[in-house]
Amino acid sequence: MVPRYSRPEMAKIWEPETRFRIWFEIEAHATDALAELGVVPKEAAAAIWEKGAFEVERIDEIERETKHDVIAFLTNVAEHVGPEARFMHQGMTSSDVLDTCLAVQLARASDILIADLDALLEVIKRRALEHKLTPTIGRSHGIHAEPVTFGLKLAQAYAEFARNRERLIAARADVATCAISGAVGTFANIDPRVEAHVAEKLGLAVEPVSTQVIPRDRHAMFFATLGVIASSIERLATEIRHLQRTEVLEAEEYFSPGQKGSSAMPHKRNPVLTENLTGLARMVRGYVTPALENVALWHERDISHSSVERYIGPDATITLDFALARLTGVIDKLVVYPARMEKNLDRMGGLVHSQRVLLALTQAGVSREDAYAQVQRNAMKVWESDGALSLLDLLKADTEVTAALSPEEIESRFDLDYHFKHVDTIFTRVFG
Repeated sequence: MVPRYSRPEMAKIWEPETRFRIWFEIEAHATDALAELGVVPKEAAAAIWEKGAFEVERIDEIERETKHDVIAFLTNVAEHVGPEARFMHQGMTSSDVLDTCLAVQLARASDILIADLDALLEVIKRRALEHKLTPTIGRSHGIHAEPVTFGLKLAQAYAEFARNRERLIAARADVATCAISGAVGTFANIDPRVEAHVAEKLGLAVEPVSTQVIPRDRHAMFFATLGVIASSIERLATEIRHLQRTEVLEAEEYFSPGQKGSSAMPHKRNPVLTENLTGLARMVRGYVTPALENVALWHERDISHSSVERYIGPDATITLDFALARLTGVIDKLVVYPARMEKNLDRMGGLVHSQRVLLALTQAGVSREDAYAQVQRNAMKVWESDGALSLLDLLKADTEVTAALSPEEIESRFDLDYHFKHVDTIFTRVFG
């Protein structure tokens, strides 16, 4: 965890105090279930809840000797509970505690991330509706193509993050499973009803078959989902970075009073937040491959996955939480320049309307090949003049073109609003 890119609520999930508290609840709930089944005295189960406590520093001290974190934890709790502590962990194995705890942590982290996505979606929707009919140039390969609206750009982002929300909900359900099945997962020394009780108390599903660990395909899908969300963050961040380039400057990050863009050049206003988001997205995606490699464990259990998850569990969720919040702030305060969008749209002398003229010529009886050649030869003159010439003027002066289309028919194909006649349809699809 890097404090610079951490938010308190998410970071707290991964603190030792939280982790050991979840461990305690797992053990205490399991002992309750064992007491109900008559395996351990009910007084012992009650004593664990009443007297149970732990100290992180003491657990660390014991672990330095035992070299085993769960044993160190149980030893510390027993120091508080007393003789009744011998009934804790009956028939359980360390993975029951560790894997179930991780499921709780990932479920809680998911809930924060889902809330983050909700906040982002709300902001994107507001800005999309604000700029629903703000004309701008669409680009393919980075080159002017045909007109779109800035609202359509944001509607696309909204739809993408809405899909990501559904993916995360599914990934949360997939990873939020409880395993209290004992050594090699056979329930030989603990009743499956204990697992069901703990799962219910912690808001988890029962793992159908856990060997000695919860299968890591669940975790792989979870972290892969975080990677996809990170890629969507980068996609929108990259769009903003391009739009903020000096030559484009159709939108830019909010630049607050007193903010400095460069230690050397006082004029600079750099897209630092979206550049930062691009880097954070790379980090989150970087955790996907280790999660995939964790799937292949030896037989019923090994711990090659453990060290990996101690890194990627906190880092991936904390980083993505920060990135989603930062992106929400960027979109919320994004400065949009409609006049610059209009200027860029008009920059290339009407080239953006070339397809409409092409189609009009074919409708008038000209072969597609001839129509393409007629429009292209005039378009290239405009291109080579860097927009100084007008495509409309050149087409109206081209005798082959005017043989098929009247000047009025040509002019009618240069109507900007034509391109936006289905914006409402798209917005209804996206926003309902």
